[in-house]
Amino acid sequence: MWILNKVYVVGIGPGAYEQMTVKAAKVLGECEVIVGYTVYAELLKEHFPDKEYMTTPMRQEESRCRMAFEEAQKGRKVSMVCSGDSGIYGMAGLMLEIGKNYPDVEVEVIPGVTAALGGASILGAPLGHDVCLISLSDLMTPWAVIEKRLVSAARGDFVICIYNPSSRKRKGYLARACEILLRYKDRETVCGIVRNIARSGEEREVLTLGQLKDTEADMFSTVFVGSSETRVVSGKMVTPRGYKAEKEPVR
Repeated sequence: MWILNKVYVVGIGPGAYEQMTVKAAKVLGECEVIVGYTVYAELLKEHFPDKEYMTTPMRQEESRCRMAFEEAQKGRKVSMVCSGDSGIYGMAGLMLEIGKNYPDVEVEVIPGVTAALGGASILGAPLGHDVCLISLSDLMTPWAVIEKRLVSAARGDFVICIYNPSSRKRKGYLARACEILLRYKDRETVCGIVRNIARSGEEREVLTLGQLKDTEADMFSTVFVGSSETRVVSGKMVTPRGYKAEKEPVR
C-alpha cells in the first residue's frame, strides 16, 4: 500500500528496463510523479509514459530533492530516480539529509543494480574477490583524497571499480589515476572498461593497465582494474574466488 506523504528513492539500474528490479518497476508503475536528472528520466519514458516528469540538469541535486519532497507533501505519489543504485554515488544520502526539513514525509530507499555489477557481468567476473569502488569526480571530493584512496586500494591489492573516470571538464583524470596505480601495480594487470552499460552503444574492452592509461573514457564509462590474481579466461575478465577447479576427466 502506498503511504501518503512518502517519497521513494529508486535505483533504476544501469539503463535497460530488463535490469530494473521488480520492486523498482512496481513503485514507478504506481507513482504519479517521477523526479530526476534529465538523462535518467528519458530512459524511463518509454515504459512509464503516463507519469508526470519533473527534471533538472546536473549540479542541481538539492533543488531536485526539495522538488520531490514538496510534491509528496501535497499527497502525491512521488519517486526520485537515480541510475544504478540510489545509495552508491546516488541521491539516497542527500534525500535523507534534506528530509530532516520535511518531518512529515517518509523516505524509502529502493535498491538497484549499480554500474559495478552491470559492468562486471558484461566483462565476465572481475569482482570475484575483495573490491573497492572509487569515483574520480572531484566536484565534492578533493583530488588529494581520491589519490590517497587509489594508493590504499592498490597497496591492498583490491580489484578497483572506478566510477566517473572522465568528463568534458575532467579530461585526463583516468590517465592520472593509472599513473598512481602503476606505482604499485604491474603494467600487465588485467583491466576492463564498459561504456554505456545496458544502453544503446554498449561496448566492452579487456586490456592491460598500461593500455588503460592511454584509453579514452567518459561519464558513461565504468572502469575495472584487476588485482594481482585477475586473469583473462576465454576473453573474459576473471578474478578467482579461490576455489580449486578440478580438471575435466579424460575420456
